[in-house]
Amino acid sequence: MQHTPWLLIDTETTGIRAPIHVVELGAQRMRGWEPEGAPFCRLLNHGVDIPPEAARVNGYTREILERDGEPPHTVYDAFAAYVGERPLVAYNLSYDLDQVLRPEWQRLGRASIGHTGFCALRLAQRLLDPVPAGNCKLQTLRQYYRLPARGAHTALGDVETTADLLQQVLRPLAEALGLTTWAALTAYTTATWFPSRLAFGKYKGRDFREAHQDSELHAWLTWLAASNNPRSAELGNWYLRQLDTAPAAAPTESVGIAPDGGDGSGVVLYRQLERKTLQDLIDAARIRLADLEAEYTQEHHAVDMVQVRLFAHLRPYYERRDQLRVIIDYRRKFLDVLLIAGEEEAETIKPEYEQARADTEHDYQEAAAEAEEQRDLSDTDKGELKKLYRRLVQLYHPDRYARDPAKQIMYECLTTAINQARDKGDIQLLREIANDPNEFLAQHGGGSLDFTEEKDLQKLQKLYDSLQMRILATLEALAQLRTTSNYELYRLSCMNADFLNEIAAQQIEDIQQEIAILEVAAQQLAEEIEGLQGSPVAF
Repeated sequence: MQHTPWLLIDTETTGIRAPIHVVELGAQRMRGWEPEGAPFCRLLNHGVDIPPEAARVNGYTREILERDGEPPHTVYDAFAAYVGERPLVAYNLSYDLDQVLRPEWQRLGRASIGHTGFCALRLAQRLLDPVPAGNCKLQTLRQYYRLPARGAHTALGDVETTADLLQQVLRPLAEALGLTTWAALTAYTTATWFPSRLAFGKYKGRDFREAHQDSELHAWLTWLAASNNPRSAELGNWYLRQLDTAPAAAPTESVGIAPDGGDGSGVVLYRQLERKTLQDLIDAARIRLADLEAEYTQEHHAVDMVQVRLFAHLRPYYERRDQLRVIIDYRRKFLDVLLIAGEEEAETIKPEYEQARADTEHDYQEAAAEAEEQRDLSDTDKGELKKLYRRLVQLYHPDRYARDPAKQIMYECLTTAINQARDKGDIQLLREIANDPNEFLAQHGGGSLDFTEEKDLQKLQKLYDSLQMRILATLEALAQLRTTSNYELYRLSCMNADFLNEIAAQQIEDIQQEIAILEVAAQQLAEEIEGLQGSPVAF
């Protein structure tokens, strides 16, 4: 592997609907695990519109590409010269090469460039198994392993991040497994493989090796292997074959990789962990999870507060609009019944209208009451959140209660309450749970749970794995939050104090135009009803 030349690629596109056009192509020549020479990065102008959902992700519009892009043939001629005879590798090779580039080359009537290498995503999924158990999104792993920020959702930025991941995280794991040649890596990534933790069904989240002790799990895998569905049968048979060679307990010789636990970047490769080392990694993971949970709570609450302030501006206009919608809906129903069944039957519509109107008013009153309860988090609140989460993460150990259904229900109740408090920014509830979790459970009809520290090495390893998955899940939730339009509104309002007022004024203008149209429609229906029954409509 050390001297093998190959090419790392990534694309940004117009989306996932065919025909898919490449708008940015990034690449980096590699030799072994190291970048070699200057990267390749070009923008392509196909003269097509860019769907808004794609533009929000990669930032490219038709205007930008017409200004800065090049004709596709020009870009691909240069790319072919850059590639030479090197095999192509991408973080999601089947997408970038098979679904994007090759169909585009065929559409343009040009020969295919390069040849298939290995999929870096597949390599990450196998080497990092059972953590992160299926979540191998590139930017999530970048944050998890504290790799440099390279420009997410740009082709060249993702190429550089993939190179970082390969060098700093995947290389030491591959070499520890003896994958030191190009042929070995390629064979490893193309071999049939499934995650150690089951990804679906009644045993979702369980390690298949637990079937050594769990006869019901073993029977389920046997049933899966006998399925008439070829894919299900392949999966079940693969797990059963692994059980013949996989140890029943955690292997005495284990290899893994994790963040260094400090504030800087870096990873630690571990082999045959001692209890003290594993406990240190668990302590570091808990601190990081606590900090991430506090960060998510703060940002989620800040986004909600912007919506609260916007609601205060817009409520009377939205309420008037929704009242008119109810009036129009029930006047149409009244008119339909009047024409078919007469006035007496039409009168039965009025109580339905009154209830719908009352429900609308109640919804707005309830939303206003909730909004009034919201307040900005002070610096003191933010500081307390970190302290609270550092206590709350001590409660985190989902595997401990897996064999006791009653305690598992209690544990799920507790974690659900914590997550709901997190999303609402409810510091009081978080404080209540952190101060005495068993008292909280007792108040909600539960018993008590054991939160003492684990001593068994195998259980500590499970705890560490679950903490890593929770960290990844929280990173993913934070990343998802930051892609929402509400978060963008929050971000822009932080940059410009008047921005929220400007947005409110524009929305008020739009809603008023809608109200004007609805008022005309409501009046027309009232006049039609009055003309038919000879008296004004009562609503």
